[in-house]
Amino acid sequence: MASAAVAKKLKDEATCPICLELMTEPVIIDCGHIYCRVCIVGLTENQSSETSSPGTFHCPQCRGPFKRDSIRSNKNLENIIETIKETERERLCEKHGEQLHLFCEDDGQLICWRCERSPEHKGHVTALVEDACQGYREQLQKAVTRLNIILIKYMQLNRDTTRKISSWEEKIKHEEQRIHSEFTNLHTFLHQEEEFYMCQLKKEKEKKLSSLQDNVAHLDNKMQELKDFIQILDKKRQGSVQNLLQDIKDTLNRNSAINLEKPEDVSLKVHTMCNVSELYFNIRKILKRYQGNVTLDPDTAHLDLCLSANQRTVDNSGSIEMYETPGGFRLLPCVLGRERFTSGRHYFEVEVQVGVEWGVGVCLENVPRDIDIVRKPQSGFWAIRLSKLKSNLAFTSPPTAIPLGDQPKVVGIILDYDAGLVSFYNAITGSHLYTFPKASFSHALRPYFEVYPFSPLSLISSNV
Repeated sequence: MASAAVAKKLKDEATCPICLELMTEPVIIDCGHIYCRVCIVGLTENQSSETSSPGTFHCPQCRGPFKRDSIRSNKNLENIIETIKETERERLCEKHGEQLHLFCEDDGQLICWRCERSPEHKGHVTALVEDACQGYREQLQKAVTRLNIILIKYMQLNRDTTRKISSWEEKIKHEEQRIHSEFTNLHTFLHQEEEFYMCQLKKEKEKKLSSLQDNVAHLDNKMQELKDFIQILDKKRQGSVQNLLQDIKDTLNRNSAINLEKPEDVSLKVHTMCNVSELYFNIRKILKRYQGNVTLDPDTAHLDLCLSANQRTVDNSGSIEMYETPGGFRLLPCVLGRERFTSGRHYFEVEVQVGVEWGVGVCLENVPRDIDIVRKPQSGFWAIRLSKLKSNLAFTSPPTAIPLGDQPKVVGIILDYDAGLVSFYNAITGSHLYTFPKASFSHALRPYFEVYPFSPLSLISSNV
C-alpha cells in the first residue's frame, strides 16, 4: 500500500491550488509556487496590480509579489504529471493496491505479485502481462480478420439484395406496361379484369419489396453491429496491456459466437401472371354477337383477282378470264365486301396464308378506285398491311410500324362505328395488333382487302 500512498502524495503536489486539478502546462512564479499557466494568467487579468509598482501581482498562496513576465514553465513537473497520468491509466489491484503486472491464465485475470502468492491463485499458471499480451493480441488480430471477412460477405449480400430490388422493380415495371397495354387495347369490357390483375401485382410487388427491404435493414444492422464490435476489438488490441487482457476471454468467446447470418432468400419470380390471350378467348363470344357473314363484291374486284363461287375466298392469279367492271379497282389489287356499315359494332375474321403480302381493314364506300391512292384515314382507309418480307404497317400518315412476333394466320377486325374505332387482332392468339386513333364516321364503310400473288384471303363464316 506504500506505493499507493506515494502516488497520492505526488498527485497532491502536482494539483493546481486554483483549479484543484492536475496542472496543465505548469508554471512557476517568483515566490516558488506553481500553477497551471491558464489559471495564473487568468488571475492576473482579474487582479488589479499594485499602483506603486505597476504590473506587479500577488501569489494566491503566500501573497508574495510577482510580475507577469516572470512566469516560467516548469518542464520537470510537466513530465512528472504525464507520468502520474500514465500511472493512473494503469489499473491497480483493488485488494492490495499493487500494480497488475501478472496475468493468471487459469482465471483469465490481471493480478499483482501478492495475489500470485495468495491461496486463491496457488498452483495457477501465471505470466508477465507483456508475455501474455502478445499471444492474446495475435488472437484478437485473427478475430478482427475473421470478422472483417464476415463483414465483406455481408456487404456483398447487401449489394446482391439491392440489385435484386432493382431487378424486381424492373420486372414489375415491364409487367405493368405489358398488362396495361394489353388491357387498354381490349377496351372497356376488360377494365375490371385489368384492375384486378394490376392490384394483385401491386400487392405481390409490395410484399416482396417489403421482404427485400427487411433483408437490407437486417444486413445493415448486422454490419453496424460488426463494425461496432470490430472497433471495440481494435481499441482493445491497440490499448494498454491491462485493458487488452481485461475480460479477454469473454471478448473472444463473444467473437466466436458471431457468424454470418444470411437473410432468407426472396425469389424474384413474378407469380401474378396475366395471359391476355386467354382472356381474349373469353370475350370472343361477345364479339361473335357482332360477327356477320361478310362476302366479297365481285363488282369491286381488280381485274387480276379471282373470287370463289361462294365469294368468300379471293386469290391474285392474274387471270385473263376476269372482265373489268365499272366499279372495280383499276390500279390497286383490291376488293371490297358487299356489306355496308353505317352504325353499331361489326366483327369479321380473315384467314391469311403464309404468302408474300396482304392487307385488310375497312374503307369508305366511295373511295376512288381508278387511281393509286395513298391509303390513310384522311383518304378514307383504316387498314393494315402485313408482309413476310416487307415491314408490317398500319396505313396512317406517316405509316406506323407494327412489331410482330409470329405472323397471324387469322386476323380479326373490329369496327365500332359509333365509337369511331377500328382495331385488329391476331384471332388465334388473341394478341392485339393495332388500333387506329379515334375517328368520326359519317359515311358508309365497307370491308377492304388487298390481295397479292401467292397470298389468298378467305373470310371465315360466323357459324364456324
